[in-house]
Amino acid sequence: MIEPTSAKAPRILVIRGGAIGDFILTLPVLAALRERFPGVEIEVLGYPRIASLALSGGLAKAVHAIESPGLAMFFARGGSFDLEWREFFGQFAIVISYLFDPDKIFETNVKSCGPCQFIVAQHRPDEAKPIHASDVFLKPLEQLTIFESDPVARLELPGLGKRKNCLALHPGSGSESKNWPEENWRELVGHLLDHSPLNLLLIGGEAEGDRLQRLANGMPSDRLEIAQHIPLPELALRLAKCAGYVGHDTGMTHLAAALGLPTLVLWGPSNETIWRPLGEKVRVLNQHSDLTELPLETVVKGINALDVEAF
Repeated sequence: MIEPTSAKAPRILVIRGGAIGDFILTLPVLAALRERFPGVEIEVLGYPRIASLALSGGLAKAVHAIESPGLAMFFARGGSFDLEWREFFGQFAIVISYLFDPDKIFETNVKSCGPCQFIVAQHRPDEAKPIHASDVFLKPLEQLTIFESDPVARLELPGLGKRKNCLALHPGSGSESKNWPEENWRELVGHLLDHSPLNLLLIGGEAEGDRLQRLANGMPSDRLEIAQHIPLPELALRLAKCAGYVGHDTGMTHLAAALGLPTLVLWGPSNETIWRPLGEKVRVLNQHSDLTELPLETVVKGINALDVEAF
C-alpha cells in the first residue's frame, strides 16, 4: 500500500534497491537533496527494512515498498499499470532511479505517468574506474545543479544520549572470502574481555548462523551480549550507543561508520578505493585481500588506535 504524504510540498522520489551497504552509500544523495531543496519532501522507493533507516535519520519523509505487487507491470513492456501507482509516480517533481534498467523499460513506463523530470542514475560503480561508490551515486545530481556534495554517509539518530562502554563486533558477512577466520575472532573476544574494560556486543543476521553463539560460548555473559535477527532500525539504535565497532567489508560496517562510531574494518578482497566506508573515524586494515594472514596483534593495535574512550 502506498502511504499518503502531504499534497502541498513538492516531492522528490529516490528509487534505491540493493543491500544495506548500497543503500547507506546512497545516503549522501538524500542529504544533498535535502540541503539543496529544503522545502521539498524526499521519499524513497526501496526495501522498507533497509530504507527505513532514512526515516530514522530524518533524511526522508516516507518510504514505499519496491516489492509491492502493483509495481510488477512497470518492469514489462506495454504493461497495464495499477492506477494507484500511476497516480503515485505522477505526483513527483523529480524521480531519481538507481535501478538496473538496461533496456529503459522501467524508465519509459514511469515517464508515461507524468513526473516532471526522470533522472537515470548508475546502479553500481564501474569496478575498472577508481571512483568511490558515493561519488558515483552523487554524480547524477549535477543535473539538478548540485555539485561537490559531501560523499561521507552520515546517519544521525535522535535522543541517543551518552555512549556505553561497549565495543560492537560483527564477525561475519555474506561471503566467507571477506571474513577473518572464526578462531581469530574467538581469540580477539577472549583478549578484549581479559585485557580491556569494555563490554562486547556481537551483532549479526542470517549470514552468521550459529557463529555468534559459538563465539559467546564459555565467555562471561555479564560482559558479552548477542544482537541477532533484530530489525535494522532497532539494531542501528543499539549500535549507535556503542563506543566503537570492528567488522568486515559489510553493510553493517557502513552503518557503523555512518553512525559516527570509531570503526575498524578488516578488509578482504573487495576494491577498497570504491567500496570502503568513508569517515573521519574509519580505519581500514587491508592485508592484501587475504584476511587469513592478518594477525591478532595487528587487529588489537588497530582497536587501540581507535578513538574509543574506554581504552
